[in-house]
Amino acid sequence: MKNIVKDYLPKAALILLIFSIICGLFYTLAITGIAQLLFPDKANGSIVEVNGKKYGCELLAQQFNDEKHMWGRIMNVDTETFTDKDGRPVMYASPSNLTPAGETKGKKTDEKRMKELVADRVAMIKKANPEQAGKKVPVDLVTCSGSGLDPGISVAAAKYQIPRLARTTGKSEKEIQKIVDKYTTHKFLGIFGEENVNVLKVNLALEGILKS
Repeated sequence: MKNIVKDYLPKAALILLIFSIICGLFYTLAITGIAQLLFPDKANGSIVEVNGKKYGCELLAQQFNDEKHMWGRIMNVDTETFTDKDGRPVMYASPSNLTPAGETKGKKTDEKRMKELVADRVAMIKKANPEQAGKKVPVDLVTCSGSGLDPGISVAAAKYQIPRLARTTGKSEKEIQKIVDKYTTHKFLGIFGEENVNVLKVNLALEGILKS
């Protein structure tokens, strides 16, 4: 037994050291270097930076709820849009046990609660966009994504807000449509996925920070 330990332990330790250096150091440096060379923006977090100032990550949503900006989907961290009857904030997009099938003791069913939340959101969207009276509110403006941090909305949801933005920003609908078109990601190969409008980039363009 002593001979086995004496013969193989140094070799095993040496192999461990070699592969630790190769996989833990050289491989990591190589992959990081290649990423920085070929995809510097993505490798550094897809940060939207203009003139040295960072405005956020284009892959993560930000909360916009004033009439001069385009609104995105409901966020996981939204605690201000809704409150319960006691005035306490409701984290509408956060993980919860609210399901159409569930029910809490002495309270409304989860299905009713969810319908109330969506109805409140629809009312808020319609109030902010009176130009679209009689038109259906795009579903992604009243629901959250799986992560609750989706940075984009559908083209229909973006177009729904164009008349309001024209009214509040002083830009023409044609100018705003141009901005929406510029920051729309189209289907991959024209087939896969859905068209998606990046809300943060549109709002930065509306402010004149990004090119329109």
